[in-house]
Amino acid sequence: MSAPAPSPLAIVDAEPLPRQDEVLTDAALAFVAELHRNFTARRDELLTRRKDRRDEIARTSTLDFRPETAEIRAADWKVAPAPAALNDRRVEITGPTDRKMTINALNSGAKVWLADFEDASAPTWENVVLGQLNLIDAYERRIDFTDPKSGKSYALKDAAELATVVMRPRGWHLEERHLQFDGRPVPGALVDFGLYFFHNAQRLIDLGKGPYFYLPKTESYLEARLWNDIFVFAQDYVGIPQGTVRATVLIETITAAYEMEEILYELRDHAAGLNAGRWDYLFSIVKNFRDGGEKFVLPDRNAVTMTAPFMRAYTELLVRTCHKRGAHAIGGMAAFIPSRRDAEVNKVAFEKVKADKDREAGDGFDGSWVAHPDLVPIAMASFDAVLGDKPNQKDRLREDVSVAPGDLIAIDSLDAKPTYQGLVSAVQVGIRYIEAWLRGLGAVAIFNLMEDAATAEISRSQIWQWINAGVVFENGETATAELARKVAAQELAAIRAEIGEEAFAAGKWQQAHDLLLKVSLDTDYADFLTLPAYEQLVG
Repeated sequence: MSAPAPSPLAIVDAEPLPRQDEVLTDAALAFVAELHRNFTARRDELLTRRKDRRDEIARTSTLDFRPETAEIRAADWKVAPAPAALNDRRVEITGPTDRKMTINALNSGAKVWLADFEDASAPTWENVVLGQLNLIDAYERRIDFTDPKSGKSYALKDAAELATVVMRPRGWHLEERHLQFDGRPVPGALVDFGLYFFHNAQRLIDLGKGPYFYLPKTESYLEARLWNDIFVFAQDYVGIPQGTVRATVLIETITAAYEMEEILYELRDHAAGLNAGRWDYLFSIVKNFRDGGEKFVLPDRNAVTMTAPFMRAYTELLVRTCHKRGAHAIGGMAAFIPSRRDAEVNKVAFEKVKADKDREAGDGFDGSWVAHPDLVPIAMASFDAVLGDKPNQKDRLREDVSVAPGDLIAIDSLDAKPTYQGLVSAVQVGIRYIEAWLRGLGAVAIFNLMEDAATAEISRSQIWQWINAGVVFENGETATAELARKVAAQELAAIRAEIGEEAFAAGKWQQAHDLLLKVSLDTDYADFLTLPAYEQLVG
């Protein structure tokens, strides 16, 4: 198909960036314009459908497998076989697409790098455009980086040693205000996907790989169908074979957990697998069941491990579903950031990481996520022990697994309660993460953990839920707006004392404090923290 001329109504509303013309070419913008015209209206309809589904959950306080898709669940079908570059995914590293991270992630020894334009990236125009440029430069092997502080230089290893890239665009709910066609902003997902696919699809094929994607925040099989139609259109547009695109869907919403088979079915010619994402999943449970009463109140986020009964039901069902349909099952994140000063902290944390990855490998997962290169060998050892020379364990069908609809939302099966320290931690992490996000950083090391936007979402959601449920903590204090304000004020003062007046003034601490309280205390629960935060994001 020949590319049409770029729309005269295309508007890039941003200060020019170095080398942006290499990304925002007329041909690339024309492609994004076609995606926008063909698919944005359907995306809008699906966002409306999300609201309708939420209203239904508010009325019923329950979910079930979809009756209208029972035939798909009962039928015998498989997704397309994995391409060679995605057949062994035993360790995947995640992170944003800044220049240093691009090199380090590709060099990390992981099989896959999730190159993240979503939760680990604050969507400043600079991050959006230069992140694309960094990936192009990496594929062209013209990327290097010298740290201005340490003077250390970074360069790519040999091609055979580099991780395979699986790129994650933004979720459907986010707009890209800096790029408009026909008088309205383009969905961020179409900007991220469109620019990456247009520039790199053929490059990746030439490298023996392909345009591979992680799809975030999916809430229904109809959203997966939209992505599949986009893939079909895109492959025709640039003239590459159908099925070249492969997508792994994050099952990080509670509604998607009830539609895993249908999501794979919709993407079956392009499906690579499903992933179990912990923090967004918990955030989705709170969001959807926030008015469901005491039995849906989550305890402190760190008390909700993957061994909690309702989380076991979710992960076991995911492995069984994927392997039944010939897809990869990818496990959750090890978010620990090693300390350069405290070997004992590292020892304890590494043991926890090993236990977590041993469990996932033992449960049948084909791979798992880590946030830091130092964790790659630990996770690799866990999966090597189970896989040996095999690229995956999709032959483990897990037919022993049986999950009833109620098992996935049996929150009260967990023997843990919210604590006052849990409230303090939610406020601490929420303020510290949002402050960094507002400065353009999406992946932030806080208290030896790599945090991203999902962290802030679960933090503010738990504050909101505990207040609205009138939770009484173990110290006798009741969760109230006043208590949250008091804790937040104490944390702001502690940060000021910790970093000093000059650094405090140079940051966005008060702004972050105010935004956390707004989304935690407003009567109307904001669907996504990043929507009001984006309005305050500079750049």
